[in-house]
Amino acid sequence: MSFSAKQQKYFFPVVTAFSIVVITILAHFEIINNYLQTIITTICINIIMSASLNIVNGYMGEFSCGHGGFMAVGAYVSSVMSLILFKDGNSITGTNLLPEGLALAGFPLCIILGGLGAMLVSLIVAIPSFKTRDDYLAIITVAANFIVTTALNNIPIVGASRGLMGMRSVMSAMADVIDIPWILVWAIVFAILAVLSIHFLMNSTLGKGISSVRYDEISAEIMSVDTNNMKLIAFTFSSFLAGIAGGLFAHLLGFINPSSFGIMKSTESLVMVYLGGMGSLSGSVLSAVVFTILLELLRPAQILKWVIIPLILILIMELHPEGIMGTRELTDMFPKLRRLFPENKNLVRPAGASGGTV
Repeated sequence: MSFSAKQQKYFFPVVTAFSIVVITILAHFEIINNYLQTIITTICINIIMSASLNIVNGYMGEFSCGHGGFMAVGAYVSSVMSLILFKDGNSITGTNLLPEGLALAGFPLCIILGGLGAMLVSLIVAIPSFKTRDDYLAIITVAANFIVTTALNNIPIVGASRGLMGMRSVMSAMADVIDIPWILVWAIVFAILAVLSIHFLMNSTLGKGISSVRYDEISAEIMSVDTNNMKLIAFTFSSFLAGIAGGLFAHLLGFINPSSFGIMKSTESLVMVYLGGMGSLSGSVLSAVVFTILLELLRPAQILKWVIIPLILILIMELHPEGIMGTRELTDMFPKLRRLFPENKNLVRPAGASGGTV
């Protein structure tokens, strides 16, 4: 089946929009029940987490271990903003600043503000950490994760160790305007935007500069690539997306506390990245789906699953370190898909490198 240039341009947006509409209708009439809606929403959040961490650990070749901390910042910033703006009787200001009916328009802004908050914190972490080399980034990001969660544990205005709640009422306010499962819709939309943004980033000149850090940082510097700037852009953008995922996660649960974003949350992200394959956007998406379903299957194991998850990471690194996809993309396995996901042909890949094409 061949596509004209015009058909290629509109195929993906049309199919995506149609899929979102179909899923929304099925969810509205409870053909997709609440449990399945939660699973799909969680998959979308995990896709954002896995794909965003892959920018740093996969494409750039560094080793960040504190993604849960940036997710926490996004969760708390977006939750505080949505509660202050749209929830009457909230625990922070006591009254909402805007009518609840505006929650539908304001919710994506709150999520984006959460991402920007995470980006700001990551900037504070990145500036000193990228002056170091080798595995020091891993140590610094783990420390940052603990600093963020410890700080949140000691801020009474956001509930401290008791946590923060009330985000469900914001979702209910949106449903009062149009009665559809909004958290599911927004999770799908943000997951698609995250994957597309990473795709376009890694197939741009800037993205090739980021990849050059992984293959040979010294040679990249000789070729006039500002590697420190590349690291800063990749790390902050990755953290921005983690903040987006955190905001969606908070509004899905309706309750968060600092313990939700500890080192185990960061470990989950690492498992998904290495399960899918470092430097593979397709692998990040596939691993998020597989990992989320695996977590549900392990739910009866209760606390034992927190032993099993790190064990999975160890087994992956020992037995199949390249993951499901390695550095390959679906377009490498199915070349006809390249018609729908064109790459910039003016950019030359390093040997063995893979672009950000889905």
